[in-house]
Amino acid sequence: MYRVGFPGWKIAARIGVPILVKIDVIHDKEAKVFVATSRDLPGLVVETNAIEKLFPEVYDCVNMLLEEQLKAVPRSKPVAAWNGDFCSA
Repeated sequence: MYRVGFPGWKIAARIGVPILVKIDVIHDKEAKVFVATSRDLPGLVVETNAIEKLFPEVYDCVNMLLEEQLKAVPRSKPVAAWNGDFCSA
C-alpha cells in the first residue's frame, strides 16, 4: 500500500497500487457526532451521528476526492486507516 501524500502517490494510484488514507476521528460529545478528517487528503470532512455510519461515508468521500485529484478513477479501491483513537475536540 502507498499512502496518499507521499511523493509519487498519484502515479501509484493511477497504475493500480492500493492507496492508504490516514483518517483522524473526533467525537464531539456536545453535538453528538463523529467527524472524520484527513491531513493526507484535503477536503475530507465527514460527519455522522453514529460511528457505524462513518466509514461508509468516508469511503464515498475519499473516492470522490481521489477522482478529483487524479482526474481519473483509481484502479484500486482506497483503504482508510484509523487507529481507533479519538482526537481531542
